[in-house]
Amino acid sequence: MEKTRQKLRTAAIAALAFSTSALALHAQPKTNMMHQWAQGSEAAAIAKLGEMFEAAGGKWEQTAISGHTSNTLAKLRSDVVAGNAPAAVQLKGPEITEWNQTGQTANLDDLATAEGWDAVVAPELISVMKPTGHWVAAPMNIHRVNWLYSSKKILDELGLAVPGTWDEFNAACDKIVAAGKICIAHGAADWADTTTFDSVVYGMDIDLYRKAFQEADTEAMRSQGMIDAFAQLRKMVGYMDSGINGRSWEQSMAMTMDGDAAFFLMGDWTVASANLAGYNEDVDYLCSQTPVNWGGNGYILNADSVVFFKQKDPDYIEGQQLLAKTIMSPEFQVTFNVAKGSIPSRTDVDLSTGGFTQCQQKSQSDLKASVAEGTLVRSMAHNMTVLQKYRGAMMEVITEFVADTSITPEQGANQLADAVEAQQ
Repeated sequence: MEKTRQKLRTAAIAALAFSTSALALHAQPKTNMMHQWAQGSEAAAIAKLGEMFEAAGGKWEQTAISGHTSNTLAKLRSDVVAGNAPAAVQLKGPEITEWNQTGQTANLDDLATAEGWDAVVAPELISVMKPTGHWVAAPMNIHRVNWLYSSKKILDELGLAVPGTWDEFNAACDKIVAAGKICIAHGAADWADTTTFDSVVYGMDIDLYRKAFQEADTEAMRSQGMIDAFAQLRKMVGYMDSGINGRSWEQSMAMTMDGDAAFFLMGDWTVASANLAGYNEDVDYLCSQTPVNWGGNGYILNADSVVFFKQKDPDYIEGQQLLAKTIMSPEFQVTFNVAKGSIPSRTDVDLSTGGFTQCQQKSQSDLKASVAEGTLVRSMAHNMTVLQKYRGAMMEVITEFVADTSITPEQGANQLADAVEAQQ
């Protein structure tokens, strides 16, 4: 009788093992990735991820949420509350930490160990992807925010060099305006205003940037250094033309590339859009870091990443593994970043081949130099530092300052601090 029972137990275990393996064999890896890349070079870049995911045997679906990060977060909260958490979501910095704290994120440690992610991902990103020591997200790229694009045509015509400090920038703008030309191409958007201010504060006082924009220190926001930064921003508004309202960042880019404006401050996604539009570096435009008064190499970092949420459906669980593996593959890191204008999050990818531009190669070398010099910061404007509620409050103040020239630099600094304190 005991032998019979043992045979039955053995048979049951074998049947369970067979059914489990059969389920895995028949699982169809699939995903529905939520993101906010709805147009332009960003949409083209995410389309490449879908193509590679399907080429690897997965079923790709996406939900594109246009507009602000807050729109994506609102949709995500709604889905999670409804018990329908998406399998994969494009999130950044503090958002990853916040969602990890809810216990809703999936654990990718086994895959990360098998693939050796800790050895190849840029150290600056590992703590972001592993907020509590476990991999919950896969980094897609590294963006540089503090790029200055200069019109080669205008600089050559006026005999000007690319400015390295803010005083040099102002002096160049004075000459450009005196020649009857637009100095700064800009479009009216709160994130674009804040992107510009990111570079201003950082380039004038890196310690102030860290205190105010990485730590949300309101005392630092009220300091003379911040007043000086707002004064520089006020000068820059004066160097812009009257047509900024309703202008997109792509139109601002084209103004510079076409020689209608001298300078454009924007992140390296500009490189991808310039390529798509047929512009050429060193012919139509020059790329350099935005001015810094303290010398050396500076780098304001932004990074796109995909966070994975716990799933019950085996197809989506398999899809998460395949999607994460695809994102972290050197092949995807090259394909995606060439299309996006950014650089790989993996440090072992050679940018001298594969179609990367000189601007992208410079981004990689400047990143390494900035890390060595201790000047690397994450971008407040692009949601890599403070909580979204603080960032949103600061963006409102900054864009109001750009729009309303009656606001003094002192008022701007105090309003910045007041806005953050109201959210605490």
